[in-house]
Amino acid sequence: MNKNFLNIYNNLIKLTRNKLLYKNKLNNETFSDRLIIFLFHFAFFLKIYKNKSNKVEFQNLYDFIFYQIELSIREIGYGDSTVNKKMKEYINLLYKIIDKVELWEKLNLNEKIDFFSKFLDVTYENSFYIDYFNKYSIYLSKKSFNYFTKDVISHKF
Repeated sequence: MNKNFLNIYNNLIKLTRNKLLYKNKLNNETFSDRLIIFLFHFAFFLKIYKNKSNKVEFQNLYDFIFYQIELSIREIGYGDSTVNKKMKEYINLLYKIIDKVELWEKLNLNEKIDFFSKFLDVTYENSFYIDYFNKYSIYLSKKSFNYFTKDVISHKF
């Protein structure tokens, strides 16, 4: 199952590396920005597939993803105490993102814009992320969970 999780992780990373996601930012992109956009992708992924997969498998995927994030933080050069602090921050951030993503269809345009402006350094009027994640959500709903476990895919949506 580890290879399947690695493929899911790598697919989410590939989505996160989309240069268009950073074009509308006010400042240069940072590791933290990339990780936040990764967490957006992961939150939508969890929302779409949570009822289509068993809970144990999803918990294992969650654990695997956060283990990979921890490895990435360690590769940057942070020490143990900083890694623990950063991991706690990113886990809490994911839960804040999940809370909004769960209600995504019920949120109005201003609430969605406010949602992205809280987490990313983007202009308040920017609706790019709303359009992008609406399309991403539809894309996920048309694909099976196993589709993302096979290999790293060239995503088009």
